[in-house]
Amino acid sequence: MKIHGPNPTNFNPYKQAFKDKQAVESEAYKKDSIEISPEAKKLQKQEQPNETRAAYVNEIKQKIESNQYEINYEKVAQKMHDFWTGK
Repeated sequence: MKIHGPNPTNFNPYKQAFKDKQAVESEAYKKDSIEISPEAKKLQKQEQPNETRAAYVNEIKQKIESNQYEINYEKVAQKMHDFWTGK
């Protein structure tokens, strides 16, 4: 019967797992990339400031500041109902 002495004391199973995890994480960072689709680029171009919309927003802002803006509660309620019911 052979006795080889005690097991090596420098063996740490957690150290190897930690090294493997770091290697995987570093590879993930190297592989990450982003690409904007042509549809997204087209949407970005279309979302340029609209002068008509800007005028409408400014009109509403002025009405709010002068306390002349009135809310149509029935219309708001109908829109909320339509949204939540899928109409």
